[in-house]
Amino acid sequence: MNTKEFVKSFHIEKQDFLKEYLSENPESEVGHLIQSLNLTGEQKGIMEKIINGMLTDVFYTILLGLDGCAPIGGIQEMYDLKDEEGNQLSGEIEGYAHEYFHESN
Repeated sequence: MNTKEFVKSFHIEKQDFLKEYLSENPESEVGHLIQSLNLTGEQKGIMEKIINGMLTDVFYTILLGLDGCAPIGGIQEMYDLKDEEGNQLSGEIEGYAHEYFHESN
């Protein structure tokens, strides 16, 4: 795995969460809670924007935190992140995170 694939995997997870939470037949508790609100079409659109924005903020901040570009829990440092084959993943995360989470939305 390379850094771009690593970040892309986070973006895919974000999209999967969003899809599940807004599904007509959710499997998650969050999805069931949203469904229980019986939102109108307009309200569903607003809810989608809220959840999408929140997930983007969370995943993007975690990725930047791992790369040393943002604090995690008030501590900012770069982590030495490698895949199981020893390939370096940290150090280039910020650029790919911006590409996937801010340019592709």
